[in-house]
Amino acid sequence: MTTSKRDYYDVLGIPRDATEEDIKKAFRKLALEFHPDRNRSEGAEDRFKEVNEAYQVLSDSRKRATYDRFGHSAVGGNGGRGFDGFDVGAGGFGDIFDAFFGGGLGEQTRARPNAPRRGNDLRTSVTTTFEEAVFGVEREIEIERIDVCGRCKGARSEPGSGSTMCSNCAGSGQVRRSQQSFFGQFVQVTPCGVCRGEGSVINDPCNQCRGAGRERRKRKLAVTIPAGVDDGIQIRLNQEGEAGMNGGRPGDLYVVVRVRDHEYFERYDTDIHLPLPISILQATLGAKISVPTLDGEEEITIPAG
Repeated sequence: MTTSKRDYYDVLGIPRDATEEDIKKAFRKLALEFHPDRNRSEGAEDRFKEVNEAYQVLSDSRKRATYDRFGHSAVGGNGGRGFDGFDVGAGGFGDIFDAFFGGGLGEQTRARPNAPRRGNDLRTSVTTTFEEAVFGVEREIEIERIDVCGRCKGARSEPGSGSTMCSNCAGSGQVRRSQQSFFGQFVQVTPCGVCRGEGSVINDPCNQCRGAGRERRKRKLAVTIPAGVDDGIQIRLNQEGEAGMNGGRPGDLYVVVRVRDHEYFERYDTDIHLPLPISILQATLGAKISVPTLDGEEEITIPAG
């Protein structure tokens, strides 16, 4: 028993005088909507096959002319074949979609695991006095960070021993695994489990870093705090963060400056204020008084009244 097929123009939702561009746009929209990798609802797969079958006929001017005159029987009406030789019945949805839209569903890829990778940024803080923040100061700080191994210089192997290309991934650091499903063939690219994505296998691991190429160490750095800094300002020390991997550049170190409050002085923008009590007599008759400043004592005159 055979079932009647829907009119191909109705399948794509276009008029019988549709242009080639109209047909292509309609197919693109419906293929995105009903592609089995995107739409798992019941009937989506059959709908996608129907859309593909209609597009195969109507996108070919010769097949379209034959269909317009004689209908489904003249063009075969076999939904098992896709356009340009893709076999939908064999599960080639991913191939069809990639050929028309430029890929994106049939293969999962990731960045090369053995590519140079920048080191992580670090953050620390330093506390200064009020006076140091005003005049500027150079401070020494100590941080703990991941550095390139001092023994193997990042090579991960004992000096002179070297490494060999990983035979499992042929030096790429990646392995491809193909899986055939009803919806087509899917290829997943994952880091090689033998070389851990490095592309090479070390012959004799470094005794100091145990083959990691990096090690955690404490390091002292000089930080120049410029005059007039505000509380909470960040100073960036270029490439003083953690070491990169596979030849990648180090990260940066961000130093947050914390300024202690002063016992007497207060800062408002770029001005320094000093609340100073005087007697009623001094305020009435005027006086000369000694005032503390950040540079030492200064004598000022208080006018009468």
